[in-house]
Amino acid sequence: MTRQEIAPALVPAFAPHGTLRASINLGNPILAGRDPAGGEPFGVSVDLAHAFGRRLGVPVELVVFEKAAAAVEAVRAEKADLGFFAVDPARSEGLLFTAPYVLIEGSYLVPESSALTGNEEVDREGTRISVGSGSAYDLFLTRAIEHAGIVRLRGASAALAAVRSGEVEVAAGIRQLLEAEARRAPGVRMLPGRFMVIQQAMGIPDARGTAAQEVLAAFVEEMKESCFVAEALERHGVEGALVAPAVGLPS
Repeated sequence: MTRQEIAPALVPAFAPHGTLRASINLGNPILAGRDPAGGEPFGVSVDLAHAFGRRLGVPVELVVFEKAAAAVEAVRAEKADLGFFAVDPARSEGLLFTAPYVLIEGSYLVPESSALTGNEEVDREGTRISVGSGSAYDLFLTRAIEHAGIVRLRGASAALAAVRSGEVEVAAGIRQLLEAEARRAPGVRMLPGRFMVIQQAMGIPDARGTAAQEVLAAFVEEMKESCFVAEALERHGVEGALVAPAVGLPS
C-alpha cells in the first residue's frame, strides 16, 4: 500500500487545537497498559496514536482512562480527538469508526465446580453473569442474553472477583484476561471457545466529518498491511489478539 499523504486542510479536523488528543483505555490490556517503572501508558493503541500524530505533523497528548465507557464518552464529547474502541451499535451515536485493526475474543469464566460446560448453557434463568460495566461484552450481552441476569460491576477485576466470591455463576470478559485469572489461582476455569468476537477500531467525533473518517480509515488499513499492528502486538507481548483482515476502501 502506498504511504498515505494527508492534505494540510484536513489536519484541523483531527487536531483543532494543534495537538492530537488520543483517548486511551487502560481497561483493556490488549490495547494499553502502564509502565510499572515510570507509569507511562504503552501498547498498540498508544503506538497507533503516535504514528498518526507523526502522519499529521502534530504533537500527541494521551488522555488516559481506566474504563472503556469513559474513553468513549471523552471522544463523543470532543474532549479527545480520537480513540480506540470496540465497534458496537450502542456506541455509534456521535462517533465515526474505521474498520477494525484488531480482533479479540470474548469468553466466559466459571467456578471449577460449575456444571456449565459450554457457552450455549449460560443463558438460563437463575444464572448471573458479571461484566465490566460499559465494556464491549456488556453491550453485546445486553442485547443477546434473554434469560440470565447481568451484574454490571466497576471494571474487569471486579467482575472476575465476583465469580470467585460466589456473587455470580459466570464472569464474561476478554479471553486473555480470563485465561490469566484461571492461571493465577485454582478454583475457576474457562468455558471452551468464545461467545463473541470483539472488533477493535479507531473512532472520531462525528462532527469531524466523513472526509476525516476516510483518512483515518485509510491509515488503519495501511497500518495493518504494513505489519505495524502485528509488530506492535508482538513488541508488547500480546498473545491471542489477531490483526483484523484488510477491507477495501473507496479509490
